[in-house]
Amino acid sequence: MTGAQRRLQLIEVARGLFAERGFEGTSIEEIAQRAGVSKPIVYEHFGGKEGLYAVVVDREMETLLEMVTSSLTKNRSLYRIQQVALALLTYMEERTDGFRILVRGESTSGGEDTRYSSLLNDAISQVEHILAGDFERRGFDPALAPLYAQALVGMVSVTAQWWLDVRQPEKEVVAAHLVNLCWNGLTRLDPEPMLVDAEYKEPTQPTVHPALADSVASNDDDK
Repeated sequence: MTGAQRRLQLIEVARGLFAERGFEGTSIEEIAQRAGVSKPIVYEHFGGKEGLYAVVVDREMETLLEMVTSSLTKNRSLYRIQQVALALLTYMEERTDGFRILVRGESTSGGEDTRYSSLLNDAISQVEHILAGDFERRGFDPALAPLYAQALVGMVSVTAQWWLDVRQPEKEVVAAHLVNLCWNGLTRLDPEPMLVDAEYKEPTQPTVHPALADSVASNDDDK
């Protein structure tokens, strides 16, 4: 292997061990043994376990942040909310070990690592900005946007962590139902939500729930 290839291999091996056993439960000796190298090779690349752990966490944060940020900066509101849910679920599916490390929140100094919380706060700020604009256009109070942003990001994050363990149903189905609840609310839930594409156009008139539509039609008949 070249030096770059060896470094990448050690990062991948360490990521699996840190996810499985945590920072304290993982040793340089185990990392070296699983990678098929001597301990000095690990020290040569990272200076020690702390340095290697920092690189693993930074790479995971960078990957997740890019996926979430790109999903928030493109297209219309419903599609953006959908893509945030899909981005988080996809990251968890493809980089499960990395996500477990971030959620565990261990610090090399023994304290709590708050980088994952900071990432969620960044996402909340961006969602808040999106919602404030939507609220203003629809005549709602934009001052309520921070509350709704906390609720939306929290719901997606907690549901995604649950899905990480069960992996059912498929992530696209989970994302569709999350967006269904986020977008329609409990009183306007679509019984068969589907993902939309980037060309989706939001209706200019509010969608009436089928049960409410029947009620309106019945009232009209009575008249």
